Amino acid sequence: MTASDPADTPAPPVSPAPPASPAPRRVLLLLWAVTATAYALDLASKIAVVAGLEGRAPVHLISDWLVLQAQRNSGAALGIGETTTIVFTLIATAVSVTVVRLSRRLASTPWAIALGLLLGGALGNLTDRLFRSPGHFQGAVVDFIAVNNFSVMNLADWSLTCGCALAVLLSFRNTPMSTAPAPTPAAAPTES
Repeated sequence: MTASDPADTPAPPVSPAPPASPAPRRVLLLLWAVTATAYALDLASKIAVVAGLEGRAPVHLISDWLVLQAQRNSGAALGIGETTTIVFTLIATAVSVTVVRLSRRLASTPWAIALGLLLGGALGNLTDRLFRSPGHFQGAVVDFIAVNNFSVMNLADWSLTCGCALAVLLSFRNTPMSTAPAPTPAAAPTES
């Protein structure tokens, strides 16, 4: 009997990795909590603005650097695309559906926060598009936060912006959204 060289023995076959496991419960709870918080804050702030600020003079909080002024926006940021409101409704719907689909395999806390901010913001503006006048997927979004005469935004816009920024950062850092199990060696056949 001769000793065999370990380099001559073939490595056990590797079976393909099983599909990613379902999202851990705590990560899903975080995603839905961030989504609900972002959405609720946006909705409550818009209700307050429509009731107390619309049709009134702007409120200067910090000179011209931070001003509360109610305005309706049928387009996107900076008033872009005011005649294509339906496109923004479809984009918000697509973002919402995509985040919900991604949540099934989500296993990362930072990604849960990023996606929760995106979903909360998308749902906030989608609610305006669906239910504010003129309605029928063409409603105007309530904006009210003006920063240094740059743009007038709402909390949904800020949620979307922060969610996008965090998603870009996580992508650049190669932070995985889900954890796939490592491949497992296949069982070696037994000799009879």
